[in-house]
Amino acid sequence: MTTVGLIGAGAVGQTVGTLLVTVGWCDAVMVASGSGRTAASLVTDLEDMAQVTGSHVRAVQAAPEAMSGCDAIIVCPRAAFTNTATSDVRMAGLTANAPLIAALGHRLSGYGGVTVVVTNPVDVMTRLFAATSGCARVFGVGSNTDSARYRLALARLLDVPVEAVSGHVIGEHGDHAVICASSTTVRGRPVVVPLREVHDEIVRRPRRIHSGLGRTRSGPAGAVLAALAHTLGLVDGVIELAAPWRGDWYGIPLRFASGTPTVCTPPLAPAESVRLRTAAARLRTAYDQIAEHHVARGDMNR
Repeated sequence: MTTVGLIGAGAVGQTVGTLLVTVGWCDAVMVASGSGRTAASLVTDLEDMAQVTGSHVRAVQAAPEAMSGCDAIIVCPRAAFTNTATSDVRMAGLTANAPLIAALGHRLSGYGGVTVVVTNPVDVMTRLFAATSGCARVFGVGSNTDSARYRLALARLLDVPVEAVSGHVIGEHGDHAVICASSTTVRGRPVVVPLREVHDEIVRRPRRIHSGLGRTRSGPAGAVLAALAHTLGLVDGVIELAAPWRGDWYGIPLRFASGTPTVCTPPLAPAESVRLRTAAARLRTAYDQIAEHHVARGDMNR
């Protein structure tokens, strides 16, 4: 019996729950949220959906501590704060979301399954959860969403099917993401990437979503589902996820085989390497800022 824990019943949590009930490859979804009423409401809604669609997936409300037996846990809560940032929007949640993620890490200390983190700034929150929980298999979804937006943008600019584009976005999720243009191919052949146009579109896409819907949901939820499929060994292949690499945590391509990842970073041009080092330093500085308050001294370097 495959069980998935879902912590956070906001926009992304609701969409993830809907997807899990729809695809049907787990048997139960355990839902928790800061507001028990929100979790209970989502469970009721998912029960209705399962009945209408004939899904066998059960939705139940549970505390995070009750999820220790889950095969995977999705961490997507958001602290109550007003984000007024016009740039580096994701990093603006650093000090607000850190106490929430650290507290969850302590509550789930020693959890042995897969954890997928969505809460922004996702690269830093992924590292923070790993440090406070001691869990070994912790991943963040930011770069997977960035890479999807990159392939979509480039395909439209070059007027080719998105399936023909192969390329990655790595490093920090958001405005400072590193586009791996030098290793990008279209139909297996190198291509000249219009970097400014592509970067502008990657930045504009979430802002368009925010302006009309208030918050991104479907894209991150899809990235969660893809992350679960790879980390639980349901499919093999390459996916971009935040993970530890050479002492830092940021988005990198991981090749999964039966649920086991291997880092497979593409070759980088000199300018791309510089941007990646810059992104890593930014994330390291942000992590050190919150780790001082939320992580035990012995765990600072996890």
